[in-house]
Amino acid sequence: MFLRRKKSPVSRDEKKIDALLSRCVAEAIPSKDSLRALLLSGRRLTIKLGIDPTSPNIHLGRTVPLLKLREFQDLGHNVVFIAGDFTAVIGDTSDKDSERPMLAYKAIEKNMGTYRAQVGKILDLKHAKFKRNSTWLHTLTYREIGEQADVFSIADFIARDNIKRRLDAGKRVSLREVLYPLMQGYDSVAIKADVEIGGSDQRFNILAGRPLQEHYGQKPQHALLLSLITSGDGRKMSSSWGNTVNITDAPGEMFGKVMSVPDEFLESYFMHVTRIDEQKVRALMAGHPKEAKMGLAEEIVRMYHGDDAAAGAKKDFESTFSKGEIPADMPEIVLAGRPLPDALVLAKIVTSKSDYRRLEESGAITTLSEDESGSVMRIGKHRFVKIKK
Repeated sequence: MFLRRKKSPVSRDEKKIDALLSRCVAEAIPSKDSLRALLLSGRRLTIKLGIDPTSPNIHLGRTVPLLKLREFQDLGHNVVFIAGDFTAVIGDTSDKDSERPMLAYKAIEKNMGTYRAQVGKILDLKHAKFKRNSTWLHTLTYREIGEQADVFSIADFIARDNIKRRLDAGKRVSLREVLYPLMQGYDSVAIKADVEIGGSDQRFNILAGRPLQEHYGQKPQHALLLSLITSGDGRKMSSSWGNTVNITDAPGEMFGKVMSVPDEFLESYFMHVTRIDEQKVRALMAGHPKEAKMGLAEEIVRMYHGDDAAAGAKKDFESTFSKGEIPADMPEIVLAGRPLPDALVLAKIVTSKSDYRRLEESGAITTLSEDESGSVMRIGKHRFVKIKK
């Protein structure tokens, strides 16, 4: 688990700053050199990260910028986590090939139920600001929105790769989607951000903050764009696709999901979602892939559940797969009259009905035990579920 720390003066430790600017960083705007110079100045900066609560769970993909935010925090900077309760209503289409539906306020509030506690597994919340962007976005008038929109052109928006693909394919692009970058950009104005962190897929939205800040008489923020991790299905980890490893997953389930990560993604996971020293990562990668993967799974469970849970999850996994035992710790799914494929999709055990059919046809779905109350099933190589009728 992450240790709490007292508020400290700003550190100008060059080794830590260089690591912060290199590990998992895809691009810095305007440049790494300019951001490095700013960090070495000793000025306490305001560092921004925003995440929309489109799901009740924070997954490993979202921990990548959170871990980077923690690095800034450990250097003594002011960090601001923005829960996008207003932007989630509009919906970000940065990585989507179709229009994203608007979310209801009730769904967003439900999703946000444990966000603060989840973020607190990585950040020291005593020395961080946790904000909702509805605080400032909800009060904007049409005149103010029109003034902000005047900073940009439609050409800027439709030049984006995913938007251009949709338009070329004759798919609908709503005017609502044009508003999203404005709102994310205004978040930076509201908190006077010096640096914004985000995935490389957020480039357009993060850059929107720079001209808006200039419009409001602020210095334009630096952007630190991070590379993305790929899930076991070859796509970006996303709640929309149900291919996530959530930090709220039970230790055994989390361990099993990580053990399903393809070997070719191992080093990327070590670098993105842990803070194991790079030299140690190289040593682990030089050994057998299974041992490296066990080390990765144990470390991730340790980060979010503690040493004892990590050791227990490892022991259960080894017992299950070396002795053929059924694990005690597994998710429970109640069918309640639903067909099994629908229930597994709803619980995000499989990503879709076609994913279920693919697994079934390849013999990767098996029933291990069954009685009148239900059954225990193995889904893929490393996932077990208890099915209740």
